[in-house]
Formats: sequence, structure tokens, C-alpha cells
Amino acid sequence: MTSLETQEPTTQWRDKKRHLWLMGLIPAVALFVMLPVIYGLNQLGWHAAAQVPFWIGPILLFVLLPLLDLRFGPDGQNPPDEVMEALEADKHYRRCIYLYLPFQYASVILGAYLFTASDLSWLGFDGALGWPAKIGLAFSVGTLGGVAINTAHELGHKREEVERWLSKIALAQTGYGHFYIEHNRGHHVRVATPEDPASSRFGESFWTFLPRSVWGGLKSGWELEAGRLRRTGKPVWHPSNDVLNAWVMSLVLWGALVAVFGWQLWPYLLISAVFGFSLLEAVNYLEHYGLLRQKLPSGRYERCTPQHSWNSDHIVTNLFLYHLQRHSDHHANPTRRYQTLRSMDGSPNLPTGYASLIGLTYFPPLWRRMMDHRVLEHYDGDITRVNIQPSKRAKILARYGAADAAVAVPDGQPEPGPVATVVATRYRCPNCEYVYDVAVGAPREGFPAGTAWADVPDAWCCPDCGVRDKVDFTPIA
Repeated sequence: MTSLETQEPTTQWRDKKRHLWLMGLIPAVALFVMLPVIYGLNQLGWHAAAQVPFWIGPILLFVLLPLLDLRFGPDGQNPPDEVMEALEADKHYRRCIYLYLPFQYASVILGAYLFTASDLSWLGFDGALGWPAKIGLAFSVGTLGGVAINTAHELGHKREEVERWLSKIALAQTGYGHFYIEHNRGHHVRVATPEDPASSRFGESFWTFLPRSVWGGLKSGWELEAGRLRRTGKPVWHPSNDVLNAWVMSLVLWGALVAVFGWQLWPYLLISAVFGFSLLEAVNYLEHYGLLRQKLPSGRYERCTPQHSWNSDHIVTNLFLYHLQRHSDHHANPTRRYQTLRSMDGSPNLPTGYASLIGLTYFPPLWRRMMDHRVLEHYDGDITRVNIQPSKRAKILARYGAADAAVAVPDGQPEPGPVATVVATRYRCPNCEYVYDVAVGAPREGFPAGTAWADVPDAWCCPDCGVRDKVDFTPIA
């Protein structure tokens, strides 16, 4: 796959966003930045106005980011092949990600204090915060929790164990630890299929999608991890259960906060957690709306291509969400670090940045007016190639004058051959270069050293990228 933009000569190329990536910390520090503003408004006697800065999270997300995306437009820069290795290894970009976590939890603690304090005279208030300010505070902390899930998303795809643990720590605030498993081993395998709870369907509203994705993701994450543990011979309720130990982190965090600040903190914890993970689900909703991988004669789905994700390259949201909008490249190369993701040829594009569209997902008629015709145009008007909401399928097909029939696999999508039968002891994932070595096995996956390739289930997928199944692996001579 090629990048959308003509690559610049290596000698001239530099990352124009290198120092701007620290803007990703703004949601995590916004509450601290607002304190002097709140104090100043109170000193001026504008006590009603002093409650507005507590809503900085929603203001940033639904007002400022869309305006900035409109003002500064598309990004327009892709790294050339020659710099990819050095760019991937540059530790500066990792530090930008790591810094989010301490600021995230500093803001969570500050928010808990402000929510429960009975005397905030140092901020200019007469006693405690009123409920309008408290609710805004909870939503603002929820906003930084939603961005923290995106930070966890970046960390959780990496091979380094410490980054995977940092991913679970970032998820603790919202209680969404199962995302660490379900996203990597569920969503990336089933993306843009009816079986994926995190892929929205044509005609499905966000409010229908939200409970389906939340419950489906939780169920999928638990089942995937339970299956892994069964293969290793361990009980499901084992400390090494990555869903379980991630949820324990949330319970410890919430328990500690309640122990320090009291039971009156529960509305703050509940509102911030629910709003935080609902932001993730809003992004899930818009990333694959209506897009469908066609089934091959074997019953397998065609491989995920750039055509199966909605993309945007607006620079401001790129900076805030670590290139999440370059979603086609992410699905093609899940282990690739954010600074090296590119815009891809053939990927469908949204009219503006993800941040601008989150609020629109809450209003189904407006969303469908904007998106339904784009989905149809993407499939050249063929509604039968679209991932349609089952309960509305007959009605939608009738509206567009189409019969419900099987769809042929598009040209250029050959069906994978059978699992390699060449006698070998090592097999490589063609996507991420992960190697299964028979002598080493994959103990974490439940395949001890010496497990023959033939004894690995055909349904097993690459544990690093989740993009390729066993059938796709190639033997190494």
C-alpha cells in the first residue's frame, strides 16, 4: 500500500509536528490551567461565569477542536520510507505518550478533591461547588478519561510488556480494562464485519450501537481471555487474566479515591467513567460506519484493506488523538507507532476531523444525512455491499431498490490458500514479522515449547498484530 501524499526527499524531510505532539497533553492538564481563570472570575464578582471553566472538557471537545480543525485543515505530511525506522525508534514520541498518564491521574485526584471539598474559599467560592460546576467537572474529567483510552490504545498495541501494562493503567479510570484484550484480539480480527460489536452498521443509530458495543466488547474480551487461559491450562479466575487484573486496577483506584474523599464521590466517578468510555464508543461508531468486508467462498472474510475504515487527516485532531484518524494504516499495521502512520490511498475520508463528528453521532438524522450517501458512493451505489443493520435490512434494501443477494468478492481480493504444509519449524506473520518458532512455542497463547505448527488451531491469529490468521503465515526455510 502506498501513502496518499507524494513523499518528500529524505534529506529534506522532517516531522513538522515533532514538538506539537505535546498538545496531546492538553485534555490532561486543562483542569489545572482553568484554576487561575476560575479564581479571577470569582475575584471580579462573576460567580456564575466562574462555574463555566469546570466544563472545559466538553468545551474543548465539542467547540474548540472542531473550530481549530476548520481553521487549520488537513495535515498533509507523510513520512517517506527511508525515515520510517529511525522515526519509529525515536524515544521522544514515546515520552509524549508516557507523560499523559501522570497528568491524567493528577487531574483525576484534583477533580475528586474539588468535587467533595466543603470549603473552596481559596478559589473564591463561598463553601462547596454547586451542582452545575460539579457535573461539568465530572464531564471534564470524563473527557480526559476518553482521551486516556486512546492513549491506552496506542500503548496496548506495542510489543513491550511495560507499555502494555501502562495501557491497562490508563484504562483504570474508566473501568474499561477489557478493551486492552478485545480491541487487539477481537476488533482487529473482525473489523468491518457483522460479527464485530465495535463496527457500526448502516442505519444503526449511535444510541443503538452504544449498548451493543459496550456489552459486546465486554463479553468478547472476557471470552477471548478465557480461551487463552484454558489453552494454558489455567483457570479463568487467575491473576494472569488480563481482563481481570485490569478491572482490579479500576476497583483499587476507585476504592482508594472513595476512602480518601468519601462516598459522596460516587457521582463523580460514575459520570466521568461513563462519559469517558462513551467517547471511545462514539469514535468506534464513526470509524467503520456501514463498511463491510465481503465473504470469500470458504466462509472467511476478505482481508482488511484501506477501504474498510473511515479516515480524516485534519491536523489538530491528529495531534490530540495521536494520528488515530489515519485509521486505515493503523488497521494495516497495528504495531506501527503513531508518528509513522500515514494517510493511505483508497481509504474513504470523512468531511472533517473525528473531534468535529463525535457530537454529530448523538443526532441520528443529522449523522445519516451526512454519512449514508457517502457510504453508498464508496460502494458505487451498491447497497448490497454495505454492512446493514439487520433489523432494518429489508426496509433499506427496498428503499434503494436492491435485492438481498450474495455479493461477489471484489477483484484483487484472492482467497488465501490452505494452511502451509511445508515442513518447517518457524512460521512468519507477513504483516508484522512475528515468528512462531516450534522450539519456543507461544506459552502465553497456550502453546508450550515443542507445539507443532499442525497442532496450532486454524482459527488462531497473530498475537502481535491480530491482522493475519494462521492460514496467512509463511514457513521460514
